[in-house]
Amino acid sequence: MRIVLQNDSGRAIYEQIAEQIKDAIMKGDLQPGDPLPSIRALARDLRISVITTKRAYDELEAERFVESIQGKGSFVATQDSAMMREKRLHTIESRLSEALLEARLMGLAYEEIERMLRILWEE
Repeated sequence: MRIVLQNDSGRAIYEQIAEQIKDAIMKGDLQPGDPLPSIRALARDLRISVITTKRAYDELEAERFVESIQGKGSFVATQDSAMMREKRLHTIESRLSEALLEARLMGLAYEEIERMLRILWEE
C-alpha cells in the first residue's frame, strides 16, 4: 500500500491517510483481514508524527473500515456489502459535486457536461 501526502491539498495529513486507506479498501486493493502497517512503521515511512497516524487509524476504526487488536495490530475489517455500496455512492456523489462546481465556475452548459460524461462512460 502506497500513501502519498500532499502538503498543499488543504486537507489534514491524517485525513489524507484515512481517505487513501478507505479508497484502497473500497476498490478491493485491501481485503478483509489484511494487516495494515503498524502506526509507528507508517509514521516512520511517511516521516510524520505517530500521533497523526494514530488519529488516521482511529478515524478508520470509528468508521468500521479497520479493526485493531491490541498486541497484534490493525486489520481491514469485514465490510457490510450494503454499507460499502452506500459509502461508494457517497464518494461518487462527492467527486461529481466537485467536478460540477468546477464546470459551473468555467461556465460550462449542462449539455457540455452531459456530453463529457457520456464520452467518459463509453471509454
